[in-house]
Amino acid sequence: QVQLVESGGGLVQAGGSLRLSCAASGRTFSNYIMSWFRQAPGKEREFVAGLRWSGGRTYYADSVRGRFTISRDNAKNVVYLQMNSLKPEDTAVYYCAAGTFAGGEMWDKLYNYWGQGTQVTVSS
Repeated sequence: QVQLVESGGGLVQAGGSLRLSCAASGRTFSNYIMSWFRQAPGKEREFVAGLRWSGGRTYYADSVRGRFTISRDNAKNVVYLQMNSLKPEDTAVYYCAAGTFAGGEMWDKLYNYWGQGTQVTVSS
């Protein structure tokens, strides 16, 4: 049983930083892509960043490129999302997702497993 558990969300002022964590368990994730999505109230869920566990290739949405960094800790099976220079428009519930497909990293329908989400609120 695959489990993804997010943590690290909270309230931060604009310009501040947060680090989200996604603890993955239940199988070996070497063939997986691990990604972060977010969903703001009244909006569709959108891709934020992704990382291929094997090889470490990363992907970013244009809106966060240069501000957010996705990384992993192989020993702990944890994926991180370091978020710097946060803006009020980054406010959303952030979800960790895992899948085994190639290509289409930004398409949420391809992901097999999802965490419960963690709230990030950026005040102006």
